[in-house]
Amino acid sequence: MANSLSDLIQHRGLCQMILVLGIGGSFPYGFHISVINYPSLHIRRFINETWIQRYGSPLRQETVMLLWTLIVSVYGIGGFLGSAYCGYLSTKYRKKKCQIVTNLIMLVAALFMGFSKMVKSFEMILIGRFLYGIGTGFSLTIHPQYVGEISPKKLRGFSNSTVSVFLTLGKVSGQIIGLRELLGNESLWPLLLASTGLTALIQLILLPFFPDSPSYLLIQKDNEDAFMKAIKQLWGDRDHQAEIDDILKEKAAIKSTKSLRVLEVFKDQSLRWQLYVLVIVMTTLQLSGVNAIYFYSFEVFRTARFEEDLIPYLAVGVGVCECLSAVLCSCLIERFGRRMLLCGGYVLMIFVLALLTMTLSLQHRFFWMHYFSVTLIFLFVICYGIGPSGATVAIITEIFSQSFRPSSFLINGCISWMWLFVLGMIFPYIVELLGPFCFLIFLGILVFSSIFIYLFLPETKGKSIMEIKGEFNKLNFGKSQAVDTENNLSKEHTLCTKF
Repeated sequence: MANSLSDLIQHRGLCQMILVLGIGGSFPYGFHISVINYPSLHIRRFINETWIQRYGSPLRQETVMLLWTLIVSVYGIGGFLGSAYCGYLSTKYRKKKCQIVTNLIMLVAALFMGFSKMVKSFEMILIGRFLYGIGTGFSLTIHPQYVGEISPKKLRGFSNSTVSVFLTLGKVSGQIIGLRELLGNESLWPLLLASTGLTALIQLILLPFFPDSPSYLLIQKDNEDAFMKAIKQLWGDRDHQAEIDDILKEKAAIKSTKSLRVLEVFKDQSLRWQLYVLVIVMTTLQLSGVNAIYFYSFEVFRTARFEEDLIPYLAVGVGVCECLSAVLCSCLIERFGRRMLLCGGYVLMIFVLALLTMTLSLQHRFFWMHYFSVTLIFLFVICYGIGPSGATVAIITEIFSQSFRPSSFLINGCISWMWLFVLGMIFPYIVELLGPFCFLIFLGILVFSSIFIYLFLPETKGKSIMEIKGEFNKLNFGKSQAVDTENNLSKEHTLCTKF
């Protein structure tokens, strides 16, 4: 850990760019996931009061709930659309330029939210929420790609895991700012919903001072001067020839390969097992049970006889645990590797879910079971933060090379937003039907995923993109063909000129 800290100090420019990318990248996604629950009562009241002022009669309660559900769910629709178009646009116009435009979208959304109450228009909340979804769909696709490409090999795991750190930090920030003592009250809720406009403005001002990723500048733009300038700004003045050689090797391997579209990625045999891993880990991330834990936490806190006024603060405590465990993951990922954190996290979550299912089903028979359930909720969130939350992003970024990454992240974004939407639609019915036994569904998914990852995912720690590709070629083509492919790549690399 001391060596990692020393490396970070020496890569000051990289740390600064990670911070700038984070506050406008995954942070808004986490913020809007958590913050929308706090002003829900005020927004529903505002919808009804606005309707009365316009038409002289109140809306039926069912209609108010329908409009509220639409406000919540339209965020996922916007996110899906943003993810779907991000791959094409970021390839054509650069990730940096797309992220700057994303900030403008977020600022427009913030204006819609901030002035909705003043102009008495709940439709502006709907539009703002939709624009927020589009913006976060873009930023959540660009952020992990960008931060992975600007990092040297020895810090790539740490850099990738900061995506989950900023995401969980966004969740906690939404929970804290949403407290009624701050902005989650009757008069200030429009400012609460507009507050991420500030992070968008900060990134809009600072991001132009940072470069595009070195690999993008060399591989796709073939701009050697800009490439070396970017390395110097991000990594310092030390000798980076080994890192340059890895990027040259990747360039040699894909010099005759164009950026593939999504359907072409699905058809490419050399990417078959990478796609299997992508689908499995992203589906498991959304269906790991963490969303169910957050849903059940309020009920568990109430049955444990905590005071109603104290429950929001306990929920903040759960969010803080997730955030701190994500920070811990970023410190451990280069020491223990991605595969170990992912598999270990899955296994621990399986045991915690099994115990939680038991304690929740018995809590009405034994009063002390409530306190075990509360403890298990905190423990589950910690296991999730240390394992899958941070390691998943690192794996997805590292198993695809530069030319395949935009399409792979488009697939990744669509899977993530699709499961978020589906879970939001069906989870209340699953809870109503199964009660605490709903966790057995997530437990089964975790068991399957842990076995799959243990058997088929190679460790990516400390390996170049081409070394990781060689590992997957053994699965995609068989060992003999994989060796021939690696030999051909080595011959191509000898033709490249070193800097």
